[in-house]
Amino acid sequence: MSENYFTLPSFAKVNLLLRILGKRNDGYHEICTVFQTVSLHDSLIFSEHKKLTLTCDDKKIPTDARNLIVKAAEILRGKFGIKKGAKIHLEKNIPAPGGLGGGSSNAATALVGLVQLWNIKVKMEDLCELGEKLGCDVPFFFFGGTAVGIGSGTEIFPITDFTAKYMIIVKPNVDISTKKAFAELKAPDLTNKTSKSILQICRDEANSLYLRQSKLKNDFEKTIFELEPETARAKEKLFDYGAKHALMSGSGASVFGIFDNDLKQLRAFNSLQTERSWRVFSVETISRLNYRNFLKFDKILLDKDF
Repeated sequence: MSENYFTLPSFAKVNLLLRILGKRNDGYHEICTVFQTVSLHDSLIFSEHKKLTLTCDDKKIPTDARNLIVKAAEILRGKFGIKKGAKIHLEKNIPAPGGLGGGSSNAATALVGLVQLWNIKVKMEDLCELGEKLGCDVPFFFFGGTAVGIGSGTEIFPITDFTAKYMIIVKPNVDISTKKAFAELKAPDLTNKTSKSILQICRDEANSLYLRQSKLKNDFEKTIFELEPETARAKEKLFDYGAKHALMSGSGASVFGIFDNDLKQLRAFNSLQTERSWRVFSVETISRLNYRNFLKFDKILLDKDF
């Protein structure tokens, strides 16, 4: 391996709130969500290389142009006229697919890492512009912490960090297509007028989330629980084992639970091990400041305040 190499974490997210407001004229869905980074993460190892290559410890993950890491590298090279290559190795830990944003996080972390490796100085708007081309969740991963996402999810507004030290994520042995989840939801068509009014209501709801944690809501749950009852059972088990709040993340199939203390979290984690086909993770939230420090944003950004 080249002497010039470094590793960055690629953190997962959960959705503390996910409202599907309707279908827009452009075919995308208008959403209002509250993203939250958590400690579950993949790792990306970057090093100098003549060509652009990607390897992964999980053989099920494609390492060619289908992978968002490769796509991210190519659009970054195109924007800044970079001729250099890079060797990237992905150590996969986030379930994929799973509603935890693993692919989107990998893409964002790849951009951040390659900007460091290739010694590019960028503005936050540059990263968000590139991220939006890669996927709706990608721009959030340039902010981290707690943030409201509106529109198709690409308009990001950081809010006061939500803190939960004792969480568990459960990924049942179920894979759910986001495209299918949206199709089954059959959201109504939106007009510009109704879209703006609903979005304002939803942003108000998101900003008051901390006073009303019992209002954690995901509009996908009803549809996905009917399609995949195992996901509903995972949420029920989290409540059975002491979670004070539990919710499906994204379009599923992962479900997270929030516990009052480490003892309840540990008991639940041990109890869930009896489900042999489920993947279970003990996690905690990652604040925006810690997220920024983990990914070393201070090394690459021209605009330091965001």
